[in-house]
Amino acid sequence: MAQIFSRNANVYARVTTFGIVVLICGVGWATNEVFWSPYTTYVDVPLTQPVPFSHKHHVAEDGIDCRYCHTSVEKSRFAGMPTSETCMHCHSQIFTDVPLLAPVRESLATNAPLKWNRVHDLPDYVYFDHSIHVAKGIGCSTCHGRVDQMPITWRVNTLYMKWCLDCHRHPQKFVRPPDKVFAMTWQPSQDRQLEPTQLVRQYHIDTSGRLTNCSTCHR
Repeated sequence: MAQIFSRNANVYARVTTFGIVVLICGVGWATNEVFWSPYTTYVDVPLTQPVPFSHKHHVAEDGIDCRYCHTSVEKSRFAGMPTSETCMHCHSQIFTDVPLLAPVRESLATNAPLKWNRVHDLPDYVYFDHSIHVAKGIGCSTCHGRVDQMPITWRVNTLYMKWCLDCHRHPQKFVRPPDKVFAMTWQPSQDRQLEPTQLVRQYHIDTSGRLTNCSTCHR
């Protein structure tokens, strides 16, 4: 009977099997790298805006409170974007003719809002409420990073579900006193180990595990 397989068939089979395994592992590694890369998450990637607004200048140097521009952050799902009129409260008096602010002046004159590119843009299937997070002691910098050091705003967190769940599972790591929610420089005290637990009780944060239910964010 004639031989069906050549003498090298076993070698070919081993090489092919090894190659397939390496290919699968390589595809998995590449997918993971892309998934966590700035190309997908936009972390540390400044977006082009109609006006290059600097939080560093307005917050750190001028001392403007977050709530002056983001007026609805304590009472609404959305933090709110400042209107051109809000900007011109100051810029009708200072830097009135700076070319950089021409889009703001035009927006006010034509009553057409500026079209900002959202830096922290969640998918439509995710429910997020700014007001409840502020009320429960989650600081602005916890999610948005040190915007007071950003000449142009960029994202510092992936906004992936895993990132949200880390906070929902361990809220004591992230809550802060009510008067420090809008403080950019606040850091957890090292000498008051019981404070986080006390704050969780003070804010009546549910620690039963229900905060990690799908329906909490997917409604």
